[in-house]
Amino acid sequence: MRAKISLILLLALALVLASCGPKATEVPTAIPSETPTPAPTLTPTPDTPLAILILPADMDKDSSDLYQKTVYDLAQASGFRFQVRNSLSPADAADPTLKVVIALPPDPGIAALAAAAPQAQFLTINIPDITAGGNVSVLANNASPDMAAFLAGYVSAMLTDEYKIGMIVPQGNAAAQEAAVAFTNGKSYFCGLCNTVYLQPWTYPQFIEIPTDAEKSTYNAYADVLIIQRKVGMIYVYPDVATDDLLTYIGTTGVWTIADVMPAQRPAGFVMAMQPDTIKAIQSAWPNLVAGQGGVNVQSPLGLSGVDPALLPPGKQRLVEQVLADLIAGRIDPIGPR
Repeated sequence: MRAKISLILLLALALVLASCGPKATEVPTAIPSETPTPAPTLTPTPDTPLAILILPADMDKDSSDLYQKTVYDLAQASGFRFQVRNSLSPADAADPTLKVVIALPPDPGIAALAAAAPQAQFLTINIPDITAGGNVSVLANNASPDMAAFLAGYVSAMLTDEYKIGMIVPQGNAAAQEAAVAFTNGKSYFCGLCNTVYLQPWTYPQFIEIPTDAEKSTYNAYADVLIIQRKVGMIYVYPDVATDDLLTYIGTTGVWTIADVMPAQRPAGFVMAMQPDTIKAIQSAWPNLVAGQGGVNVQSPLGLSGVDPALLPPGKQRLVEQVLADLIAGRIDPIGPR
């Protein structure tokens, strides 16, 4: 009997001890979470509007890449498909999804293409002999020559010892004569009275005119008047007479140059070009092209191109860009009182 009671007590003690031990760990129940829905992405289809950029096959890579990226970004933002071509046939242009064509020289046959694609808007970039109208818009070198000349005078005075600067202009050209005034004003804007340390035999800027009937092979001789006789250190060449050969020749003399366009091959001493900023012009024209509105002349703001940082350091370039911004905004009148 006593053994039986002892067994019962042992069993009871075991149950008590078991109840005092650690409890089994509960496995937490996972709370279901909502799976985020991925944002829809545009998948181009054959019905998606199409934009085509026509570039010459021999365009330099940097320029080609810049034009392609510009139009690609615009097309993507508008939900368009995008293609780059070196040519376009009227049959391909008749594609009803084609909405925008941007073309650079040489002329890919804009007249025939525009007639074959009345549903599309065309924008030509610096292609000669194209007239705006219908579904063709034209971006040409229409920046103010006065603004370019003023900026050239400002930069020339900034970079040249004793402000010995000059300009080559075509004779009998009224626009070039106004540009000469702007060039002088740009110099004065930089240096005021432009007092020199040493007595100079000439008052600067100096100008030389090239007759309209002069052969291009004689242009170097006119430059020599400024370089050899009048001792200028930097020359601005008006666009009508700014041949690559002339700019290259000036570079061989050690004199620096500035012009409105970049030569095919950069001459020695070529500081920069001042030409329309076609990228900004394309970006500003794009909304109207997409909206089917065209047939206009597109204005292009003046921009700096091909700046040589060894000749125009970044700090001085920032000053030049601020003056350019003031010119574009109308805060500076390049000609002055008329």
